[in-house]
Amino acid sequence: MMTAPGKKKPGPVQQQALRSLPSVEELLEAEALAADAVSHGHRLVADAARSVLARLRRDILAGVPVDAAQSSPERLAAQVRQEAARIYRPTLRPLINATGVVVHTNLGRSILAPEAIRAVEEVSVSYSNLEYNLEAGTRGSRHDHITRIITELTGAEDALVVNNNAAAVLLALSTFASGREVVVSRGELIEIGGSFRIPEIMAASAARLVEVGTTNKTKINDYRKAIGPGTAMLLHIHTSNYAVVGFTAAVEVAELARLGHERGLVVMDDLGSGALAELPVFASEPPVKSSLAAGADIVTFSGDKLLGGPQAGIVVGSADAVGRMKAHPMARALRVDKMTLAALQATLALYLKPEEAAARIPTLRMLSEPEESLRARAEALAAGLKDLEPAVTASVEKAVSKVGGGALPLLELDSYVCAVAPVSLSVDELAARLRKTDPAVIGRIHKDRLLLDARTVLPGQVEAVTAAFGQATGI
Repeated sequence: MMTAPGKKKPGPVQQQALRSLPSVEELLEAEALAADAVSHGHRLVADAARSVLARLRRDILAGVPVDAAQSSPERLAAQVRQEAARIYRPTLRPLINATGVVVHTNLGRSILAPEAIRAVEEVSVSYSNLEYNLEAGTRGSRHDHITRIITELTGAEDALVVNNNAAAVLLALSTFASGREVVVSRGELIEIGGSFRIPEIMAASAARLVEVGTTNKTKINDYRKAIGPGTAMLLHIHTSNYAVVGFTAAVEVAELARLGHERGLVVMDDLGSGALAELPVFASEPPVKSSLAAGADIVTFSGDKLLGGPQAGIVVGSADAVGRMKAHPMARALRVDKMTLAALQATLALYLKPEEAAARIPTLRMLSEPEESLRARAEALAAGLKDLEPAVTASVEKAVSKVGGGALPLLELDSYVCAVAPVSLSVDELAARLRKTDPAVIGRIHKDRLLLDARTVLPGQVEAVTAAFGQATGI
């Protein structure tokens, strides 16, 4: 056996343990792995066998005691089966969101409406006219599929859809302000989730940031004094993921638009979350229509937050401004695929009948669900866990939910939770076990209890939650 320079040569016991390990070929001949080789494929199972044996060799060389039972073909075959299943099984899996955060970024943000899911399936199982004009029999534009319905809903002259709202902002800055100045209030230099900051997006676009005002107060004269020969854009950013309260002042989009147009500048409003529905919970969220009516040339917002659709960055505005963005070379790099277009088109179609949007789009339905139905679902969760006593105890309590997704940070939604107190486990251990169930259940921990918020547990998921707790507690 060769030993790498600087490494200690294995002792007699380690050498004997290494020699006792079967080869990959011998492991693959085990009867226990025959079915896995068929279901997962011979190559994957062979790779899993190599990983298991390599891990065991590292343990032996590190001095970890390994007895004969651990290196037996039967035990190793079982480990190979687990490893193969782990590799074969998709890592992106559905789960149950019991946190009460409706637009939960870590848990995939918005759930799609049934109509959107059907639309995705229809364009996925067949060829489509993604970039083909059926009337002319020539190449078409993917933008055409979505433009009409967006302009109908927002009143914009033109529209464009890209990968996400950060991409929409990046494209706008690259189109209108590359190498030039963009004036922004200091109080609006937000950080998006994942430490992605507006100044960094601006730097990536080669635009030069000009900060005006202070963190809590910016006036129109601050913008006016900052405009110079190198200025290309006045940028307004809706601080959707935080709020500055108290001694504050900010410039409205209409006032900014008047100044920008007087000076021949592009005026852009980044709404971030973006709201099309007129729901009571959205009272403090500026509607997309209002930004356009105020005179913004470009308005950008997300598709998978308050709109309740797939991940997308939606750009609306004047025909000239949006047309220039569509013609920019970066637009192709940031474009969306047929599945996103199908899901977004189907979601937007529901907005043509507002009452259907509120009932059919899961995000809107969860945000506006009445307290009585939330309480009934929390009680159903508690009743389902009754059979698991004394391992856990469950009770129904009032609580508050959050919108999430960086939207409406001060808004608290009255809700009901099923509060679960584990008896034989710590609450951290219970939460860890629930993350391993199928499907996983993610709640929130508060004072040694796991809270299951009924607002984000879907009506058809109560039995699945009960089953997951049964798996987690071994009952």
